Order: sequence, then C-alpha cells, then structure tokens
Amino acid sequence: MIRRERGFGLGAGVALTLASALLWGVAHLATDRRRTGLTLMAAYVLMLAFVLTVFTAFSAKFLSLAVQPAWLGFLTGALAVIALSWAGVIVWSFLLVRPDAGHRVGRALTTAVAVALCALVLAPAVYAARFAYVSRDVVNSLFSTNTAPVVAQDPWNGAERVNVLLIGADAAPNRPGVRTDSMTVASVNTRTGATTLFGLPRNLQHVRFPHGPARQRFPYGFTGAGPDTPGLLNEVFQYAEDHPEMAPGAGRGERGPALLKSTISDILGIPVSYYVMVDMKGFAEIVDAMGGVRMTIKQPIVYGRHREGLLPAGTRRLSGQEALWFGRSRTDSDDYVRMGRQKCLLNAVAKQADPVTVLNSFEKLATATKRAISTDLPQNLLPAMIDLAQQVKEHRIKSLNFVPPLISTVNPDWHLIRSKVRDSLAERTTGKIATAHSAPSPAPAGEAPVPLDAACG
Repeated sequence: MIRRERGFGLGAGVALTLASALLWGVAHLATDRRRTGLTLMAAYVLMLAFVLTVFTAFSAKFLSLAVQPAWLGFLTGALAVIALSWAGVIVWSFLLVRPDAGHRVGRALTTAVAVALCALVLAPAVYAARFAYVSRDVVNSLFSTNTAPVVAQDPWNGAERVNVLLIGADAAPNRPGVRTDSMTVASVNTRTGATTLFGLPRNLQHVRFPHGPARQRFPYGFTGAGPDTPGLLNEVFQYAEDHPEMAPGAGRGERGPALLKSTISDILGIPVSYYVMVDMKGFAEIVDAMGGVRMTIKQPIVYGRHREGLLPAGTRRLSGQEALWFGRSRTDSDDYVRMGRQKCLLNAVAKQADPVTVLNSFEKLATATKRAISTDLPQNLLPAMIDLAQQVKEHRIKSLNFVPPLISTVNPDWHLIRSKVRDSLAERTTGKIATAHSAPSPAPAGEAPVPLDAACG
C-alpha cells in the first residue's frame, strides 16, 4: 500500500529518500510501516555483511576469480540482483515520502533526487557487469577449455617447476607466415616463484628436432624449406604449420607451437608445457592501451630500414610504436642486444600494468590482447597461474641467454646448453649464488644468470 498516512514537505521528502538509500527502511519507519522497515534494515545489514565477507575472505583471490568464467557469471548476476534491489528500495521509499501532488516543484525535485540516486546505484553495477562480461569474453577467446580436473592443493601435479615458452612473433609483407624472432623459456619454481629466463637466439642453426617425423626428415638438424631459407630456429614454427606431417594430430595453428615447444624442450633439456605468443604489432596496441611504458634507454637507438627514427637516451614514457622499435631495432646493434632489450621491455610492461592502469583502460587492453596474444594455457589452470605470478613478483627474475661467445649459433654445443640450464636451475633450487661475476676475469656474456632488473638498469 503506497498511500501515505501523513504528508511530507520538500525537505523531509528529500532527506528521507536520501536516508533510505543509505539505510533501507528509514522511509518505511517514518510512515509507520515498522515491520517492513525493520525487515528492509535487516536485509540491508545482511547484504553489507555478505559483501564485506566476500571482499575480506577473497581479496587475495580476486585476480584468480577474474579468470574463471563461472565466477564471472555469478558476479554479474549477484551485482544485478543487488543493484536492482537497491534501486527498487529507493523508488519505493520515494513513493512513500514524496510531497503532495499539489506541490509540483517539490515533487519534481524529489523525483530528480530519486532518479539520481538510482543512477548512482546502477552505474557502478553496470560498469562491473560490463567488466565481468569483457573478462569472460577474453578468457573464453584466449584460453582453451580443459575438462581435466585440477587439484586445488597441487595444480602442478607434483612438478617442481613449470616451464612456459614466451614467443615474440613478427610478420612482414615481404615474407609469408610468422617468424618467431624472440624465444624465451620462463622456468618458474612452483613453490617459491623463483624464475629464470632462458633466451634462445632466432638465428640458431642446425637445430635438432626431438624423435619423431621431424627428426626423420632432418636427421642432422633443421636446414629449412629450401635454398631460400637458411634453416634458423625462428623458421621452425612456420615450417610446421606448412607441413602437417611434422606434428601429427595437431591442427592448423597448433602444429607450429607443438613442434617449437618440443624442439626447445629438447634443446634445453627441460619439459616445456605451455606457450604464450605475442604478435609484435599487437604488442604496440597493448602498450598504447595502457598509456605507454616507462623505460630507461641507456644508449640512443636508431630504428627503421632507412634510419628514419631515433629513440634518445634517458628515462621516459614510450608510445606503442616507440616500444615496438625499442624491442625490434637492430640498426647499429645485433640480435643479441635486441634480445636483451626485449626482455627489459616485457619486464617493464608486466611491472607497470598495475590494477589501476588495467581498470582505466580495460576494454582497450582486452581488445588489443585478443588480437595480439595466443596461448595453449587451459582455463582451469589460470587461477593457479595467477597465484604463481604473484609469487614471481616477490623474486628477482634472472636471465641466461645462449648467445655468442658462450654458444656459437652456427655450430651450437647442445650439451653445454643443457649443462648450463641444469646448473642455473640447481642454483635457484638450493639458494646458491652464482659466482661467475666475481671471478678475476669477466665471464663470457650469458655464461651465468644475471638479475633482469640489473641488466635493464
């Protein structure tokens, strides 16, 4: 029953409407609807207790929940119910305490206040629901569904480390297909988050394939698709895509990652379980979406085939295009210098993509990410991967590049590569500190893992 038993003026109507938005049931108590008012107050207190409990109990798990479509769907529904209920209480309260019909100005002002309050309640819920919808779309677009159960206590099935291949892919109009010009394996301790990056140069030659069809075709190492291709490591991905027999059972878009993962796994002597590939042009869009990336450039970088650009030395914020050239340029330098810059750039982007930045540019980032990234990480492993990523931030990431003079790219010493990988992982596991840098004579470049932060300045 909406009819009031006593009238309210403009001031009282506005005040009671505002009070009812802050504490449900105030207007009902003012109109002698005590049972309804107390019931609404109790519902409001229970709702706040539920929200505070969720935020308190799951605050450390919010990022993990944000990559689970089921939780995102629940969040969207819960927000819609709360927002609509809140707006309904505001409208109900307004109808009880609005001025009489003869008080046109008062009724108009009270109506405006009620509408503004409803908008104030509904707008954050609509934004959050949109956020949840976009997040769910990104997760479903990028990550494959895997029905295999993941044990919460040990999502890594007892594995001491998880190894992920990080690929920077580049395509150009003058060459068909994709070239994986940046290949790094991130080896992460599943208990502590201690991480070592193993960088492989794109021009590694005579790459040996693991046992199977690929090795049968190239028993003495990969030599390419013909006289026009030198047979470098960065050609393996596209070669597998063009030759389905190299990765039996894998479909288009899966053959390249499958053969490259198994090949690099064989080179390093560690199992590479997953890959994440970033298209370099799409990466520039991601940088622009987050408002640029702040980098320290130690020496001026000339870029462009005709030397048409220059990134001056110093610390400043780079646009997406500038960041792309920072990681891509080989003018007046070489592949190995570029490899180091790429790792520094990825490290800077990861550190500067803080929650505020992500929220402010979420839709732009989501759109750019869908275009730029591909991976075979399954959805059901994402929460564990998010938790592990938080642990990684607590450690200094170390980097070991297999480049000259440590490794010859023409005649690589496969046994030495495996030995260096074993030694570096053993040091990180036992907590020993590499002493190569304190030796009387400088160690060859890439011989011992070095902190990535130190290398990037």
